[in-house]
Amino acid sequence: MANNSCVGWKFSGSEAAKKACAASLTTYTSKLFAMCDPQGSPILPPRGETAETCHTAEKAVVKAVLCGTGNAYAPGKGLPAAKCAVAEYLNRDDIPKKLTPEDVFMTVGCKQAIEVAVDILDKPKANVLLPNPGYPWDLVNCILKKLEVRRYEFLPEKNYEINFESVRKQVDENTFAIFITNPHNPNGNVYSEAHLKQIALLARELGIMVVSDEVFRWTVYGSNPFVPMGKFSSIVPVMTLGSISKGWTVPGWRTGWVALHDLDGVFKCTKVLDAAKQFLEINAKPPTVIQAAIPTMLKDTPEAFFHRRQSFLKDKADLAYSKLTDIPSLKCYLKPEACTFLWTQIEISSFFDIKDDEDFCEKLATEENLILLPGIAFGLRGWARHSIDMDTQTLEDAFERLKRFCDRHSGC
Repeated sequence: MANNSCVGWKFSGSEAAKKACAASLTTYTSKLFAMCDPQGSPILPPRGETAETCHTAEKAVVKAVLCGTGNAYAPGKGLPAAKCAVAEYLNRDDIPKKLTPEDVFMTVGCKQAIEVAVDILDKPKANVLLPNPGYPWDLVNCILKKLEVRRYEFLPEKNYEINFESVRKQVDENTFAIFITNPHNPNGNVYSEAHLKQIALLARELGIMVVSDEVFRWTVYGSNPFVPMGKFSSIVPVMTLGSISKGWTVPGWRTGWVALHDLDGVFKCTKVLDAAKQFLEINAKPPTVIQAAIPTMLKDTPEAFFHRRQSFLKDKADLAYSKLTDIPSLKCYLKPEACTFLWTQIEISSFFDIKDDEDFCEKLATEENLILLPGIAFGLRGWARHSIDMDTQTLEDAFERLKRFCDRHSGC
């Protein structure tokens, strides 16, 4: 048999994927779950579980299957009926220029929507502004595309408003966009209308567009109402990213969208519209059967479904926030107003044998079968993200384990 190891092969695995994978949330999650004891206490939060979706969504998919409306390939830009439904749904918002189906592009979840935003705006020496902390998938894609990533910061003491001075310091002639997440993961805040207008005015001044990830818009349960960034598209061009994953609790259905809120034809004259079409023609499409169900889901899902989900999350946010009063080594600046998480700062100096947030989360997983994600997974050292999306008894168990762990390692 020939010895192939001696041949000077002219191919090798890409290091880009390895570097990007290191920044992936899945990498951190898998590592922590592997540290848990499967024979010990139930691992929390339970892996692979999600809340029930509404019957309207389920029936819409079943109908698409039985009628065969989702059996064929969809156009690259998306199924026309789905594009029309998304445009009509977003037009319920108070936006200055109504969307048409041609302004909407269906994507494989919000992750591909982020890919679209990055790919169609990429240019030589380009850089992009990302939130710190922020959802890591933005960073993963930018690493893969070899874009320069620049981070802007927040003001925790002001309900996590964006620190505009940190934005100004990062912008140069090669900056093309600022990405925002509203509601924000992991901070859990919802931007006020006044703050969003300030973002639009600053972006206009700097000559950059705003890419707004609004996938958590259906999970708002605080007093601050959700306001879409598209409302300010008369000031600055806005690209909205959306998905059914969080609102309908169906992340496995992998269907989202990009909506272009055009300012006097700016997207058209800068060829952004053409680039979006071209990108999606050569990339994966969301499942046609789910796209076929989108019109019914967006039109007929009862508001009561969202209200029940929001009420559930608010109860859990209240409970989790109150439990932190018994754990002085963890500090939460804001009781969540949206999303399914609690974001806390770890007082590392309170512990005698914990080095940083990764060490904290790894020891917690090993000793208590409890998974918290380290802040570094979101770009910020010394913090941790807690899931609150579980029933009351399970959430209380999680915080009992967390307190026991913190007491043990702080010498209490």
